[in-house]
Amino acid sequence: MAYRRTPAVQARLDAQREAVLQAAVALLAERGYGGCSMAAVAHRAGIATGSMYQHFAGKAELSVELFRTVVGREVAAVTEAAARESTPHRRVTAVVETFAGRALKAPRLAYALLAEPADAVVDAERLVFRRAFRDLIAAQIADAIATGRLPDQNAVLTAAALVGAVGEALVGPLAAGSRPDEVIPALVSFTLRALGDPTQGEA
Repeated sequence: MAYRRTPAVQARLDAQREAVLQAAVALLAERGYGGCSMAAVAHRAGIATGSMYQHFAGKAELSVELFRTVVGREVAAVTEAAARESTPHRRVTAVVETFAGRALKAPRLAYALLAEPADAVVDAERLVFRRAFRDLIAAQIADAIATGRLPDQNAVLTAAALVGAVGEALVGPLAAGSRPDEVIPALVSFTLRALGDPTQGEA
C-alpha cells in the first residue's frame, strides 16, 4: 500500500515550505540570487539542508518558485494600483509609478528580478514577468484607443516598449542602490509622451 501523508504531516510540510520561501525572499533581498544557495536558505529557515530537498529538487527549482512568489506580489500591487484609477492614462502611469516606487524601495530585490545574472530557468520566468506587465498596460492602451483618448497604434507593441524602457531606466539606480528623486516623475512623463498627447493623461 502506498504511503499517504496524514493531514497533520502535510500541514507541517506546507508550513515548512512557506518558511523556506520566506527565508529565500529575505536572502534574495539582501544578497541576490548568488546568496540563495540551498544551504544558505536552509540556515535562514532554521532547517537542515537535507530537508530542503523535500520541497525543491535543487537550486534551479527553488529559484523559479522564489521568482514567481516575489513577482506575484509585484503584479498584484500594480494591478491593484491601476484598478483605483479612472482613466486609461492614469491606469498606465499608476502601473509605472507603483512598480518603480516599489523597486526603488527594495533595490537589491528589484535588481535580482530584473537584471541579475541567473540560471536559464530564471531568465525564462523573466519573460513571463514582462509579459504580465505588458498585457496589463496593453489592455489600458486598447481601452484608450477604443474611446478615442489615444491615436490608433499597436497596443501590445507600445506596452512592450514601455515595459522594456522602464526596466532599463531602473537598472542603473537599482544596481547602484540609489533612489534618485527625479526617476519616477521622469518615467511618468516619458510614459505619457510615449502614449500620445500627454495632456490627455490629465483627463
